[in-house]
Amino acid sequence: MALNVYNQTSERGFSKYRSYFSRIFRNAKKHVDLKRGTVVSVIFVNDEQIHQINRDYRNVDRPTDVISFALRDDDSEGDYVEEELGDIFINIDAARRQAVDYGHSVKREICFLFTHGLLHLCGYDHMTKEDEAEMIALQKKILDELVSQDDKED
Repeated sequence: MALNVYNQTSERGFSKYRSYFSRIFRNAKKHVDLKRGTVVSVIFVNDEQIHQINRDYRNVDRPTDVISFALRDDDSEGDYVEEELGDIFINIDAARRQAVDYGHSVKREICFLFTHGLLHLCGYDHMTKEDEAEMIALQKKILDELVSQDDKED
């Protein structure tokens, strides 16, 4: 897997998440169809930036915590060495608020948002209660296997 991490905020310190995201990706491969040469881009943004993205691309006039844009077309043909799966925009402001609300670390929240975005890129959604239950259970399984023992570090 190739993982591109970009920081579009004025804050620093997000490079450490590359290793966490790589571990999550490797674990997710046990549960979802992810090819070896998959490329994912993660972009850290703030409330204002994700609000603009949400408004421009989803016609929703408010910030959100994570947005994924899949680049994969399930109907595409051909053998590719690399498959660009898509982009995951993570709102660091929302991650901080939600970490407080849920009583866990910012690291765990950002890892949760990455996992959530990755599952969206793999075709999972939460438009129905059944789909939401499946997606939440899979997120929990992927994260619990990796992050719970690390949560105390943050």
